[in-house]
Amino acid sequence: MTNDRLTTQEQTPAPREETRSDERYIRPAVDIIETAEGMTILADMPGIGKEDLEIGIDKGILTIQGQVKPKGEAKEIYREFELHSYYRQFQLPETIDPDKTRAEFVQGVLALHLAKLEALKPRKIEVQVQ
Repeated sequence: MTNDRLTTQEQTPAPREETRSDERYIRPAVDIIETAEGMTILADMPGIGKEDLEIGIDKGILTIQGQVKPKGEAKEIYREFELHSYYRQFQLPETIDPDKTRAEFVQGVLALHLAKLEALKPRKIEVQVQ
């Protein structure tokens, strides 16, 4: 799996492609785990709700996007921690079956489960005795 095109490793806001938007985004930190059955991507995305997440796969590109929305009507007096929306893309390997992708979002952590194509999964062949 190829990481996204952003080069910074820190969670500092990085400008998105200039032709799309002036909004600044944070690249969520991820862990990628591979098994014989597929891959799991765990992305830390605190400060957003499940309804603010948008995940898509188009032409082999996985896009994860989360919009941070202001909470409530309270007036902000002082802030040292600023939240930005999240955006990250991955080039998926051809071994992944995009139709079998599923996602879970629990306590600010997105878990994407990407299954490998059935034909590429390891399998055992039983030997029959006649």
